[in-house]
Amino acid sequence: MPQKVSAATRERLLTAAERLLLSERYEDVSVRRVCTEAGVNPAAVHYHFGSKEALVAALLEDRLGALWADRLTAVTAEPGPVTQIVDAVLAPFTDLAADPLGRLHLRLLAQSVLGHQVGPWQQQWFRIDSWSALLPRVSERESRRRWMLAFDLIIMRFGGASADGRPMTPPALATLRDFVVAGLTAPTGDNE
Repeated sequence: MPQKVSAATRERLLTAAERLLLSERYEDVSVRRVCTEAGVNPAAVHYHFGSKEALVAALLEDRLGALWADRLTAVTAEPGPVTQIVDAVLAPFTDLAADPLGRLHLRLLAQSVLGHQVGPWQQQWFRIDSWSALLPRVSERESRRRWMLAFDLIIMRFGGASADGRPMTPPALATLRDFVVAGLTAPTGDNE
């Protein structure tokens, strides 16, 4: 029974945080306010997540993780072209951008990631170390750098200030895809 209560409380906290964070700025939402909105003890966020940052990371992973998990696991199971990986990354962003609630999640993702306000990620495809071995002939350090820049660009375009609610046109999406692929597959310089 306690595990069911704990899971229910966790979901109430995620739902309350989602409601608040989708309508207000990250900085304006306090842990106490999330607990009040969820109708739980003021210490519940710290008990279930450890911090506000970890709560937001759990919320984003819970709401968005499944969109990437299966397709990324499938395309990375065997070595293949980087374009397949980039396509698997971009498809959910495109789907989310076409949906009003999805756009709100993308805004929250951008606000949290680009603002460096997210706690430790738990799911595989949210952790940068899962990406570092996916670029052939590039060191792990350089791969991490390239993927971080690629994600910054993608997240900024889909959820940042430049995301104006209009869907990305097919030519614009193709240009973004080509640009990301070019950056990930560029020859290695002496800056490693």
